[in-house]
Amino acid sequence: VMFIAKANLGLLQKTYLDGPADLAIEIISPESQERDRVEKFKEYALGGVLEYWLIDQERQEAQFFQLDVNNQYQTITPDSEGKYFSQSLPGFWLQMNWLWMSPKPQIDNVLYDIDPEGHARRQIEQLQNRGFLPNP
Repeated sequence: VMFIAKANLGLLQKTYLDGPADLAIEIISPESQERDRVEKFKEYALGGVLEYWLIDQERQEAQFFQLDVNNQYQTITPDSEGKYFSQSLPGFWLQMNWLWMSPKPQIDNVLYDIDPEGHARRQIEQLQNRGFLPNP
């Protein structure tokens, strides 16, 4: 999975990305351990990918890396509440236990937790657009 910031959408071509993603997320499988943890780790750093997440469902482990000024990844640990704050997505954070919950949390609840005011605004706009609430 990759994320491209609005400011970098010009890098996105019809069939490829002409430059680094702002964020790359790898979901590790048993056969991709070496590739994700070693090969892609080096390639993404050299390529300038600002942020790299490794999610290992089997081990219930997540690692987060952010590129420093020397194009080296630094490990970023979640805070004392288990929240990881993204550099590439300002204002976005991830509660670590969401990754391992069963069943997974409802997306509306997650979006509300991350940005209650923004989520409420989007809900109101959707209701207005669908004719359930009057437009101002």
